[in-house]
Amino acid sequence: MGCVDVVIETPKGSAQKYDYNADTHFFELKKILPSGMVFPYDFGFVPDTKGEDGDPLDVIVISEFQSFPGCVIKCRLIGGIKAEQSEEKKKKKMIRNDRFLAIPKFSTIFEKIKDIDDLPGNIVTQIEDFFVDYNKVQGKEFKALEKLHAGDAKKMIKSL
Repeated sequence: MGCVDVVIETPKGSAQKYDYNADTHFFELKKILPSGMVFPYDFGFVPDTKGEDGDPLDVIVISEFQSFPGCVIKCRLIGGIKAEQSEEKKKKKMIRNDRFLAIPKFSTIFEKIKDIDDLPGNIVTQIEDFFVDYNKVQGKEFKALEKLHAGDAKKMIKSL
Protein backbone atom coordinates (compact mmCIF):
# COMPACT_ATOMS: atom_id res chain seq x y z
CA MET A 1 0.00 0.00 0.00
CA GLY A 2 1.46 3.34 -1.07
CA CYS A 3 -0.42 6.48 -0.17
CA VAL A 4 -3.97 6.78 1.12
CA ASP A 5 -6.36 9.65 0.57
CA VAL A 6 -7.31 11.43 3.78
CA VAL A 7 -10.29 13.80 3.84
CA ILE A 8 -9.71 16.54 6.39
CA GLU A 9 -12.64 17.32 8.66
CA THR A 10 -10.96 19.55 11.25
CA PRO A 11 -7.79 21.54 10.54
CA LYS A 12 -4.75 21.86 12.77
CA GLY A 13 -5.19 24.67 15.31
CA SER A 14 -8.99 24.66 15.11
CA ALA A 15 -11.13 25.00 18.23
CA GLN A 16 -14.16 23.91 16.20
CA LYS A 17 -14.83 20.24 15.45
CA TYR A 18 -16.32 19.56 12.03
CA ASP A 19 -17.85 16.30 10.76
CA TYR A 20 -18.54 15.28 7.20
CA ASN A 21 -22.19 14.33 6.66
CA ALA A 22 -22.33 11.66 3.93
CA ASP A 23 -26.08 12.20 3.46
CA THR A 24 -25.89 15.94 2.74
CA HIS A 25 -22.31 15.96 1.39
CA PHE A 26 -21.52 18.98 3.58
CA PHE A 27 -19.28 19.55 6.57
CA GLU A 28 -21.17 20.37 9.76
CA LEU A 29 -19.98 22.16 12.87
CA LYS A 30 -20.24 19.45 15.52
CA LYS A 31 -18.90 21.25 18.60
CA ILE A 32 -16.75 24.06 19.91
CA LEU A 33 -13.85 23.03 22.13
CA PRO A 34 -13.24 24.70 25.50
CA SER A 35 -11.15 27.86 25.55
CA GLY A 36 -7.49 27.11 24.86
CA MET A 37 -8.09 23.63 23.43
CA VAL A 38 -7.30 23.13 19.72
CA PHE A 39 -6.61 20.21 17.42
CA PRO A 40 -2.82 19.63 17.39
CA TYR A 41 -2.80 18.43 13.75
CA ASP A 42 -5.23 18.07 10.86
CA PHE A 43 -7.85 15.45 11.71
CA GLY A 44 -9.71 13.48 9.07
CA PHE A 45 -10.70 10.08 7.77
CA VAL A 46 -9.96 7.46 5.14
CA PRO A 47 -12.91 7.33 2.71
CA ASP A 48 -14.70 4.01 2.16
CA THR A 49 -13.61 2.53 5.49
CA LYS A 50 -15.57 1.86 8.66
CA GLY A 51 -14.38 1.41 12.23
CA GLU A 52 -16.14 -0.32 15.12
CA ASP A 53 -17.81 3.00 16.00
CA GLY A 54 -19.53 3.00 12.59
CA ASP A 55 -17.55 5.99 11.30
CA PRO A 56 -14.74 6.01 8.72
CA LEU A 57 -11.28 5.38 10.17
CA ASP A 58 -9.78 8.42 11.90
CA VAL A 59 -6.44 9.83 10.76
CA ILE A 60 -4.20 12.46 12.30
CA VAL A 61 -2.15 14.13 9.56
CA ILE A 62 1.15 15.30 11.01
CA SER A 63 2.62 18.09 8.93
CA GLU A 64 4.13 21.54 8.87
CA PHE A 65 0.98 23.13 7.46
CA GLN A 66 -2.71 23.37 8.26
CA SER A 67 -5.29 22.53 5.60
CA PHE A 68 -9.07 23.07 5.61
CA PRO A 69 -12.27 21.01 5.91
CA GLY A 70 -12.86 19.01 2.72
CA CYS A 71 -9.24 19.05 1.61
CA VAL A 72 -8.04 15.64 0.35
CA ILE A 73 -4.40 14.92 1.12
CA LYS A 74 -2.40 11.98 -0.22
CA CYS A 75 -0.60 10.58 2.82
CA ARG A 76 1.85 7.88 3.89
CA LEU A 77 0.65 5.87 6.88
CA ILE A 78 3.34 5.77 9.55
CA GLY A 79 1.41 3.92 12.25
CA GLY A 80 -1.35 4.55 14.69
CA ILE A 81 -2.70 4.38 18.20
CA LYS A 82 -4.88 1.38 18.99
CA ALA A 83 -7.51 2.84 21.30
CA GLU A 84 -10.86 2.38 22.99
CA GLN A 85 -13.38 5.06 23.77
CA SER A 86 -16.69 5.01 25.55
CA GLU A 87 -19.80 5.37 23.44
CA GLU A 88 -21.71 8.61 23.64
CA LYS A 89 -25.04 7.09 24.64
CA LYS A 90 -23.76 4.17 26.70
CA LYS A 91 -20.83 5.75 28.49
CA LYS A 92 -19.80 2.50 30.18
CA LYS A 93 -19.32 0.42 27.04
CA MET A 94 -15.88 0.77 25.43
CA ILE A 95 -15.51 0.39 21.66
CA ARG A 96 -12.42 0.39 19.48
CA ASN A 97 -11.72 3.78 17.93
CA ASP A 98 -8.17 3.72 16.62
CA ARG A 99 -6.32 6.82 15.45
CA PHE A 100 -4.05 6.32 12.46
CA LEU A 101 -1.06 8.60 11.92
CA ALA A 102 -0.01 9.82 8.50
CA ILE A 103 2.39 12.22 6.81
CA PRO A 104 1.43 14.16 3.66
CA LYS A 105 3.19 12.83 0.57
CA PHE A 106 4.48 16.37 -0.11
CA SER A 107 5.75 17.16 3.40
CA THR A 108 9.32 18.44 3.43
CA ILE A 109 9.90 18.62 7.20
CA PHE A 110 8.56 15.11 7.87
CA GLU A 111 9.65 13.44 4.60
CA LYS A 112 12.09 11.10 6.38
CA ILE A 113 9.47 9.83 8.86
CA LYS A 114 8.50 6.30 7.80
CA ASP A 115 7.27 4.82 11.11
CA ILE A 116 5.70 6.01 14.35
CA ASP A 117 9.03 5.46 16.13
CA ASP A 118 10.70 7.98 13.80
CA LEU A 119 8.57 10.87 15.11
CA PRO A 120 10.50 13.46 17.11
CA GLY A 121 10.02 14.01 20.83
CA ASN A 122 6.77 13.09 22.47
CA ILE A 123 4.37 13.79 19.59
CA VAL A 124 2.50 10.49 20.12
CA THR A 125 2.05 11.18 23.84
CA GLN A 126 0.75 14.67 23.07
CA ILE A 127 -1.77 13.24 20.58
CA GLU A 128 -2.92 10.62 23.12
CA ASP A 129 -3.27 13.31 25.80
CA PHE A 130 -5.30 15.51 23.44
CA PHE A 131 -7.82 12.72 22.81
CA VAL A 132 -8.05 11.86 26.52
CA ASP A 133 -8.86 15.52 27.30
CA TYR A 134 -11.12 15.93 24.23
CA ASN A 135 -13.23 12.94 25.30
CA LYS A 136 -13.23 13.92 28.97
CA VAL A 137 -14.88 17.25 28.06
CA GLN A 138 -17.71 15.23 26.47
CA GLY A 139 -18.05 12.98 29.51
CA LYS A 140 -16.45 10.09 27.66
CA GLU A 141 -13.30 8.07 28.20
CA PHE A 142 -10.42 7.52 25.76
CA LYS A 143 -7.81 4.86 26.47
CA ALA A 144 -4.71 4.33 24.31
CA LEU A 145 -3.95 0.59 24.20
CA GLU A 146 -0.77 0.38 22.14
CA LYS A 147 1.19 1.94 19.32
CA LEU A 148 0.79 0.54 15.82
CA HIS A 149 3.77 0.52 13.49
CA ALA A 150 3.45 1.46 9.82
CA GLY A 151 3.14 -2.13 8.55
CA ASP A 152 0.41 -3.00 11.05
CA ALA A 153 -1.54 0.18 10.30
CA LYS A 154 -1.40 -0.51 6.55
CA LYS A 155 -2.61 -4.10 7.07
CA MET A 156 -5.52 -2.94 9.24
CA ILE A 157 -6.70 -0.38 6.70
CA LYS A 158 -6.20 -2.76 3.77
CA SER A 159 -8.32 -5.43 5.52
CA LEU A 160 -11.37 -3.13 5.69
